[in-house]
Amino acid sequence: MRCAAILVGGKATRFDGRDKSALVVGGRSIFERQVTELEHVVEDIMVVGRAPRAAARPGIRSVEDIVPGCGPIGGLHAALTAARGDPVFVVACDMPYVTAALVDYLFSLAGEHAIVVPETDRGYHPLCAVYARACLEPVAVRIAERRLALRALIDDVPARVVPAAEIARFGAPSRLLANVNTPGEYADLEAIQGHKL
Repeated sequence: MRCAAILVGGKATRFDGRDKSALVVGGRSIFERQVTELEHVVEDIMVVGRAPRAAARPGIRSVEDIVPGCGPIGGLHAALTAARGDPVFVVACDMPYVTAALVDYLFSLAGEHAIVVPETDRGYHPLCAVYARACLEPVAVRIAERRLALRALIDDVPARVVPAAEIARFGAPSRLLANVNTPGEYADLEAIQGHKL
């Protein structure tokens, strides 16, 4: 069974604490956009962290961090622990343009790899990646040792790095992997595409 986890556990300090998954892009919230795409390629969808109101719908499970205060690696730990299958696609709640085709491709590369992660000129994108259950132990060790940088996990386990040239067959990598960290970034989307808050 393929699983997906939408990580919403952050405090969004750069976004005045607002729920970024509720931001409207192209007439739908980022959360709705993500769920619509994920439903095409996974059987189990989890929302990890402080679940948005929209998560209260059939087929979507809410999962709490097991070890709070650890950031994205804590969300990954909770997702891998709660997953009903293997592997798990993990995505940040502020990425509006992730597509079913891209996610399906990342799953197809999993094989013997513990992580399948895109890489662009901005570096690794560990919050749009596929993780095998085999990552659970090294993640738990990192949390116990308070080594919380998720990107560093990629050096610890067998990883399949997916370069921008491969991602480009599904669209512009800069768009597919875009996220909204600040009100300014969201305003840029509004200005370019007429999106509304």
